[in-house]
Amino acid sequence: MPANRTTMSCVSATVLALCAVLTGCGGPSDTGGSGKTVLRYTWWGNPDRAARTEQAVALFEERHPGIEVQTSFAGYEAYKQKLATQAAGGDAPDVMQLDYRQIDQYASGGVLLDLGTRRQTLRTGEIDTGLLATGVVDGKQYAIPQGRGTETVAYDAEQWKAAAVDLPRAGWTWDDWAAAMRALAKRTGKPGSVDPGQSEDCFEAWLRGQGKSLYTEDGGLGFTAGDLTRWWTFTDGLRREGAVSPAEETTQLDGSVENTPLARGRAIADFNWDAPTSALTAIVGEALTLAPLPSGADGTPGQYFKPSMFVGIAATTEHPEESAELIDFLINDKEAAKILGASRSIPVNESIRKEVVPGLKDFDRTIADYQASVEGTLEPPPQAPPAGDNALQTTFARDYDQVSFERMTPREAAENYIIEAEAELRP
Repeated sequence: MPANRTTMSCVSATVLALCAVLTGCGGPSDTGGSGKTVLRYTWWGNPDRAARTEQAVALFEERHPGIEVQTSFAGYEAYKQKLATQAAGGDAPDVMQLDYRQIDQYASGGVLLDLGTRRQTLRTGEIDTGLLATGVVDGKQYAIPQGRGTETVAYDAEQWKAAAVDLPRAGWTWDDWAAAMRALAKRTGKPGSVDPGQSEDCFEAWLRGQGKSLYTEDGGLGFTAGDLTRWWTFTDGLRREGAVSPAEETTQLDGSVENTPLARGRAIADFNWDAPTSALTAIVGEALTLAPLPSGADGTPGQYFKPSMFVGIAATTEHPEESAELIDFLINDKEAAKILGASRSIPVNESIRKEVVPGLKDFDRTIADYQASVEGTLEPPPQAPPAGDNALQTTFARDYDQVSFERMTPREAAENYIIEAEAELRP
């Protein structure tokens, strides 16, 4: 599958994005010397997503000559930290991409505008009501889904087949996955996968496969120290065997696909959400393949469909109407949808999805086919996590570092995490 779908636009988009991220060239929203309304729009992602977004924004500006959109993007972790700093300083961008785990935090913190005030401009009638509801906090719509995604095991099929190990299949369990990672490591001399012990997302999938949840309906922890001990004992055992990545590599993960062991040629597989894996096509090429996450021992799936990301408007924006116009365009315009493809996973507008998906090509088609393969087999998504979870993602990885560097036992680290989590989630 060709990795370079936009060539020069990808390069120019990357340069523009780096300018905005590194030099902060997007200043406060104003009307500037040109007399145009200036909006700041920011997101996280890879250069492929950036190139497509720049093209879609250019079309929006062509359709709305009185609006100029200043854009910026970064890798997930850097983006998350920068947005938190901007929000804390009252300088959030007019339009911002948001993660599932940020909605409650920013809505309850007064960072986001109630989008119900923009119903005439921002149309949501073609979005699945269940997906749309995930952007609701205390009865108000603070964020709109931009795509529907699900988790995946991304792997290099060429290397996997060469190792003569059975390929991933629908309904495989975590024990099946572990056996495959051991076999891959033994036959290739390198870890089969990134260590999933540091990932709260993977832990949640493992929990759900056992009929449990990350959080209760009232925002408390849905698991015990014993549950987390079992997960970390499982993953740490694989690390000690060399079946998954060593501590030195796991701690270098920064949220970017390009920095994973799979991208660096030091593993055969990785865990991720489906859309971001497109960045691997430039490295793995046509061998890049997607498989479902392992299920519980009884076949209960842990993964689920959820909004791949959201988009919201800053409560402090001086241009709420123009910001709503930009979001409406990105979600509901057919030409924009064709440009964006599956860069933010499959479109949430149902009519556009039916029209766009059959024409998808290259890795966009791979994502669409993968989602179709698990359609109807997954459990409903949980409600958006409580505000403290955004910080707890970092805490989770940090506490697992203590395990992978053998400074704490899985039990000690799990008990420590429970204490930290309960303190973070306390009203």
